Amino acid sequence: MKRKTFLRAGIAAFSVAAMAALSACSGSDSGGTAASGGGSETISIGFSQVGAESGWRAANTKDIQDTLTEANGFKLSFSDAQQKQENQIQALRSYIAQGVDVLAFSPVVETGWDAVLQEAKNANIPVVLTDRAVNTADDSLYASFIGSDFVEEGKRAGDWVAENFKDEELNVVELQGTTGSAPAIDRKEGFEKAIAGTDIKIMDSQTGDFTRAGGKQVMEGFLNSHDDIDLVFAHNDDMGLGAIEAIEAAGKKPGEDIKIVTIDAVKDGMQALADGKINYIVECNPLLGQDLAEIAKKVVAGETVEKRIVVEDAAFTQDEAAKALPERKY
Repeated sequence: MKRKTFLRAGIAAFSVAAMAALSACSGSDSGGTAASGGGSETISIGFSQVGAESGWRAANTKDIQDTLTEANGFKLSFSDAQQKQENQIQALRSYIAQGVDVLAFSPVVETGWDAVLQEAKNANIPVVLTDRAVNTADDSLYASFIGSDFVEEGKRAGDWVAENFKDEELNVVELQGTTGSAPAIDRKEGFEKAIAGTDIKIMDSQTGDFTRAGGKQVMEGFLNSHDDIDLVFAHNDDMGLGAIEAIEAAGKKPGEDIKIVTIDAVKDGMQALADGKINYIVECNPLLGQDLAEIAKKVVAGETVEKRIVVEDAAFTQDEAAKALPERKY
C-alpha cells in the first residue's frame, strides 16, 4: 500500500480534536489509576468522538480502540457525540468529574470549547486534540493536536483539478462537510486557493454533513438546479459516494459525464476510484491511535510534547488506487 508515514513537527498553535469511538464504551466509565511518571500503571483516557458519520470515522474509532487497550497500558472510556456539541461537552465534563488522566476528543465544530477546556486545565487533566481543530485564543488549554493539514488537503484536490482542466471553463459543485467544522472550513479554503485565477468556478456549495445520505440528497438538488455541472468536489469520500448514487440515478456516468474529486481514501472511496467513478482522492489518514498513545504517556509523565503532530497524507489516481486496495487497512 502506498501510504506515507506520520510527520511529527513542533509547529505553532493550532488545535483540532479527536479520537475514537462509535457508539459504546470501550472500557468502564470510571477513571483509571494515574500513571504519574511511573510508566507501569494504567493510564485512563476519556475520549469523546464526534460521531459515526463516515467510513473514515469508523476506521479512526477502530484504530483508537485497538490501540488504547488494557494490554497496552490504557483504560479507555469512550462516548459518541452523535454530531452534537452539547453531547461532547457533557461527556468531557463527566470524564473530568471521574478524574481521568487524559482527555481526548474530536470536536464537532471549532468554537465554544474554552469553558470546558479551562475546567480540564483547572483539574490538571491534559487535553489532546485529534483530527479537528478548535478555535481558542489560549493554546495552553490543550497539550497537543494530532491530525492532518486540512487546508493542504483541499489545496491538493484543487491543484489536481487546476492542472487537469487548466485550459477549460469548468463548473464545480461542492459538497461541504459539517458547517463550522475545521475540515469543512479548511478544505474549502485550500481548494479555492488552488483554483484562483483559473476559469474553474464553484457554481454551488452546500453541506452534506460528511454523510453518504447527505451527499446524495444535496447532489440530487444540484442536478435539479443545474444542467451544466462538470465536476463535484466532495469534502469526504462518503459524500462523494452519495453523489455517485444521485448521478447514476439521473442517467449520467460518474467519473465521465461528471468528474468527482474527494478527500479521505477509505476503502469504499478507493474502490470507486479504481472503478473509474471517482477521478482523484486526497488521503486523510485516520490511523491516529499510536500517536495518541505516545502523547498520552508523555503528558502523564510530565514530559514536553510537540504542540502539533501533522499527518502526512498521500493522494491517489485510478491506477494508484487499484494497486493500493489489496493491502488497504481502512
